[in-house]
Amino acid sequence: MPRSATSRTKKTPEKARAADTASHLPTTLPLLPIRDNVHFPHVFFPLMVGRERSVSALDEAMSGSQHILLMAQRQISVEDPEPDDLYEVGVIAEVMQILKVPDGTVRVMLEGLERARVLSYRQTEPFFEVEVERLPDGPARGLKAEALMRSVTTQFEQIVSTGKNVPPEAVVSILNIEEPGEMADQIAWHLPSLRVETKQEILETLDPQARLETLSLLLKKEFEILEIQKDIRNRVEKEMGETQREFILREQMKAIQQELGERDERQGEVDEYRAKVAEAGMPDSVAERAHKEIERLERMPYAAPEGTVIRTYLDMLIALPWSVTTPETLDIAEAEAILDEDHYGLPKVKERILEFLAVRKLTGTLKGPILCFVGPPGVGKTSLGKSIARALGRKFLRISLGGVRDEAEIRGHRRTYIGALPGRIIQGLKQTGVRNPVFMLDEIDKMGSDFRGDPSSALLEALDPEQNSEFSDHYLEVPFDLRDVMFITTANLLDPIPPALRDRMEVIYFSGYIEDEKSEIARQFLIPKQIRENGLTEQQLALPDETVRRIIREHTREAGVRNFERELAAVCRKVARRVAQGEAGPFRIGDGDLRAYLGPRKFHYGVMEEQDEVGAATGLVYTEAGGDVITIEVSPIRGKEGRLMLTGQLGDVMKESAQAALSYVRSRARMLDIDEDFSERTELHVHVPAGAIPKDGPSAGITMATALASALTGRPVRKDVAMTGEITLRGRVLPIGGLKEKVLAAHRAGIRTVLMPLENEKDLEDIPENVRQEMAFRQVSHTDEVLRLALLDKSYPVPSAVSPMPIEKAVAEAA
Repeated sequence: MPRSATSRTKKTPEKARAADTASHLPTTLPLLPIRDNVHFPHVFFPLMVGRERSVSALDEAMSGSQHILLMAQRQISVEDPEPDDLYEVGVIAEVMQILKVPDGTVRVMLEGLERARVLSYRQTEPFFEVEVERLPDGPARGLKAEALMRSVTTQFEQIVSTGKNVPPEAVVSILNIEEPGEMADQIAWHLPSLRVETKQEILETLDPQARLETLSLLLKKEFEILEIQKDIRNRVEKEMGETQREFILREQMKAIQQELGERDERQGEVDEYRAKVAEAGMPDSVAERAHKEIERLERMPYAAPEGTVIRTYLDMLIALPWSVTTPETLDIAEAEAILDEDHYGLPKVKERILEFLAVRKLTGTLKGPILCFVGPPGVGKTSLGKSIARALGRKFLRISLGGVRDEAEIRGHRRTYIGALPGRIIQGLKQTGVRNPVFMLDEIDKMGSDFRGDPSSALLEALDPEQNSEFSDHYLEVPFDLRDVMFITTANLLDPIPPALRDRMEVIYFSGYIEDEKSEIARQFLIPKQIRENGLTEQQLALPDETVRRIIREHTREAGVRNFERELAAVCRKVARRVAQGEAGPFRIGDGDLRAYLGPRKFHYGVMEEQDEVGAATGLVYTEAGGDVITIEVSPIRGKEGRLMLTGQLGDVMKESAQAALSYVRSRARMLDIDEDFSERTELHVHVPAGAIPKDGPSAGITMATALASALTGRPVRKDVAMTGEITLRGRVLPIGGLKEKVLAAHRAGIRTVLMPLENEKDLEDIPENVRQEMAFRQVSHTDEVLRLALLDKSYPVPSAVSPMPIEKAVAEAA
């Protein structure tokens, strides 16, 4: 605040002159916009003017009555204000002195005379010229005004006493002011901490008493803020004093210890860190960074908060396995034996893993694709990773990424945050203590992203063999080489994995176990494990193969064996209870005993129909729990023209397959001996049982076409034939997936003939040999072949809603 600002207090000649001048002020004045302050009447103040429009306004004032209107801007950032950018109330000032500076700016001394409101703008170029209305102070006399003046002066003195930079002569001048309005203006002027909006509010308050009340509240708030600042300043100075005192005392103690030949505790800690860094086998760049942190710790006061952060960081750097590795065993035959010992089946998966290990053995480097195991829950993805680590002789580490939504979980937090830690990859390497573990990232398809970042993007560097030699963790801030780490990821579904991350991994698909495989897994692994864990012996419990298969069929429905193992555990627990109660064994659990141990059957699988039926075709479906048999039913009824009603909670793809099947049947109406105009009076209802279960996919296309053709011709569908295949409008049969599981479901249901797409012939190799020998496979390329193989001769009456083409018409058209 300029120290030259003063006020008039008594009836001096200058004040009488100012009052006389104010009574003869012009009503048309040039306007000078003020960017960052509000000026008041009764005050002398200097002003620096540099804007071209403002200098022109001053020149106009000096060429006339030397009066000018000062008006504050609403926004300080506006360089060239317009009328809308200015407030409506300002102060009329008299130019007392003017001095032009060589840099083009003008220094001017002004005296505030009176408030004024802008009525209109007469011109805006080259300067603002306005029509104004004078706003003199209202009367303010009486005891309340006197009390407000005393209160405000007391508050102002308190603020000045706390260190506010106000000239002593200004304080004396303000204390001698007799007019309430003038006192309020002077005090407001000497409070630079007030915002422009607040000062403008005081300027626009015409009632002096109201002006003093507003100012009193502002002074009270200002005094409280100054007191808080004073307390903070005193506390900081005290703490700084204690820290300096502690530093001096410690330096003195260090000097005394050196004289006595004693070891300095701080120096001993620093020497210990240097020795550990030398032993850690760090790369040169990392060791250099560690030594810099040690030097910072050495120069820092012992109790400084930053010292704890540095110690934690150094401990993490030293604990990481920069050069510690586990010796590998790359015996392919032994690895194969371990995989077979730990897991039954999965031939293609094991073959790919052994190829991976063979290449590793011949090349001597692990640089290659990252393996991604994709398959339903419970099929052995995680346990296979443990077997790989055992086959290699490496340590195994697994972290679950399910539900991770923060990038810092992968890359760590920066050390500027309180409680910062490295990411999970670096923490895992510290946990294993070696730099070449088998690192499994489980549930990689269940990561999310939010405002904290995308963890899947952070994994791109770690899982890229071309980049992970210098993996950067935010906490370490030094590169770590991940090339020796064997990363394996697992997922239930491939679609949720971002394409960029999926591209860096080689996907190995795990299909669900078939019934024979589950039975063998139970015989080799699960039953011995549960007998052992429940305190039994193999002589006390016997589970025949037929009982095991019934448990699989009637009490579980899954791709893996987790629920199957739970059911076996339930059987073992009940036997263990009987043994504990003193019953003598052995206990043989037969078919008739299973209900007493596990309750009634929980699941029902599809079975072959009891007889050949019209409008009912047997299809094969594939789910995560394996294959199954379904019957698609079609019923023609009289109804709306051409309407096709679909029920059974079908998905969009399956609905489109039904439309395509109906269009195909309509195109073959003449060949099938169906009235070509049947759609004009027939409504077709297609239903897929198990309506509570959502269904989708194109593989039921030929099944729907067969059921529709059967319903419209009255020809029954063979009950011993099941089919699968996608249909096109031209009747072509396209390939499908999951053939192995579908064929096994047909075999389980007692069906021995399967109609399948010709292009799926290659998938027959995956079907067990014993099943292939008992089944008859008919590869078809067109739906016409399907109908010839599946439909029997007409032996039932045609439904009344549909009548075949009249024989006379058929003969005539054939001719």
